[in-house]
Amino acid sequence: MPGRVRAGRLPSGSVTLAVFVAAAVGSTVGMFLGGSKETIGVLSIILLLSLIFLRMHIGFALLVSALMGMWALRDFGVVTSTVSKLPYHNVAQWTLSVVPMFVFMGLLLWRSGVTEKLYDVARTWLGWMPGGLAVGTNLAGAGLASVSGSTVGTTYALARIGIPEMLRAGYDKRLAIGSVMAAGLPGQLIPPSITLVVFAGIAEVPVGEQLLAGVGPGVAVAVLFSVALMIAASIVKPRTPEKVDVAPESTGAKWRALVSVWPVPVLVLVVVVGMFSGVFTATEAGAAAAMVALFVALFARRRDRPFAAVSEAAVSAVASTGSIFLMLLGATALSRMLPLTGLTTGFTDWTTNLGLTAWQFLALMTVVYLVMGMFLDALAMMLLTVPLLIPTLAYLDISLLWFGVFVVFMGELAVITPPVGILSYIIHGVAQDPEVNLGNKISLRDVFASVAWVMPIALVFVVLLIAFPQVATFLPSQMGG
Repeated sequence: MPGRVRAGRLPSGSVTLAVFVAAAVGSTVGMFLGGSKETIGVLSIILLLSLIFLRMHIGFALLVSALMGMWALRDFGVVTSTVSKLPYHNVAQWTLSVVPMFVFMGLLLWRSGVTEKLYDVARTWLGWMPGGLAVGTNLAGAGLASVSGSTVGTTYALARIGIPEMLRAGYDKRLAIGSVMAAGLPGQLIPPSITLVVFAGIAEVPVGEQLLAGVGPGVAVAVLFSVALMIAASIVKPRTPEKVDVAPESTGAKWRALVSVWPVPVLVLVVVVGMFSGVFTATEAGAAAAMVALFVALFARRRDRPFAAVSEAAVSAVASTGSIFLMLLGATALSRMLPLTGLTTGFTDWTTNLGLTAWQFLALMTVVYLVMGMFLDALAMMLLTVPLLIPTLAYLDISLLWFGVFVVFMGELAVITPPVGILSYIIHGVAQDPEVNLGNKISLRDVFASVAWVMPIALVFVVLLIAFPQVATFLPSQMGG
């Protein structure tokens, strides 16, 4: 789940570690040496990045850097006032109560075993066609990631299940790895999505509208990758030519598999249709979805101790929710501090002086996010940049709802981008198990090579999203209508 996130890896070597410690100490001292407000702003960002790379929790890193900046710019009274008021005014909100609901729902479904059956459904219905297992893996990943809230957990599960299945069916190992790599990309766009809720909290936009904004793009990503995988499967020569995917299943087997995962489509429909029709607010939809998930967890036939599973899910949900809210507090504090430094106004003025159009600005941000993704994870990228960019987005008339979809998708690309992309290392680690690789040597180079074909397809989607923003903005504009 999206808790206990770490934005960077602990630097290897005492020299590198010393550099980051020195940067953190130096930037802190430098803030109080009487420099300009812009200098203090830059130093606070240096402090933030140093703390992140030293593996401090992102929420604490954001809070420390923001509060130190406020202290240097104003006085300690501003710090104490911010600390006392921020939690109540910015976290104790009715709209954000959807966060623990969605987190609890995802954990309940994961522990009930329903999410694991999604891959079986995809294999049963699509495995018979050329590229079917890869397409099935992609669609199963979209469903798993959307209801579980964890791209990392989804990728781990699919790597263990999907890679050996595809290798047995004769898939090229890099194609098999790439299909698993791409499987989680649409998941954080399709409701219920914790990441979109976090963005809504940072940007202060309606949670329900932000969730609906992700529906069209999420489906589009899944379809785009499915088509690409079918084409790739027909071009790439299989390792074992005489084996092509799997034999078709009987109609009865297909329907039995589909019925076994009924909670997943029901939950998505409850959230999306309920909010779109105006029957539910986002919070009410989250509560209804959590109630359905609780029912499933208590009565799932595979669980001998259902109440223990519910208890474990509740404890994990509390921990994850606390972590998410801490990050929201930190991001809000940063968004309050940055305008005091003049950096947000300066960035907007710089954009204006360059004469950048919305297209050019978004092309620039695509490159910036790709570079940031090499070193930071999805939440870190979002928490660092969104508070700084909001004035510029308003000036360029870029919808915050649309930008939420854009930044969340770019964040998902970050988790597969070398050298820090955590999914690459997770898949490589799983693939070293003989039961997964089936005797095939799968190196880190193979994993990185699989990213090379995933990335261009993802960038095609980004271009389409920029060219046709209505894909994201249409449903929110019709909400409750």
